[in-house]
Amino acid sequence: MTTTRKLQWAFWSLLAAFLAWDFTVSAPINLRDEPPLIAAGSGQAVSGGHCSMAK
Repeated sequence: MTTTRKLQWAFWSLLAAFLAWDFTVSAPINLRDEPPLIAAGSGQAVSGGHCSMAK
């Protein structure tokens, strides 16, 4: 096995271990508590503005 292949295995193994650790330690995400990605038509006021909006 070449050095490059060993480094690839080490990287992916560490990444998988980190993701597994993060998944077990983190609190679950409450999707109903998250803000909407797009608020168009939802009745919610938009935050922020645009330079062409009337003042």
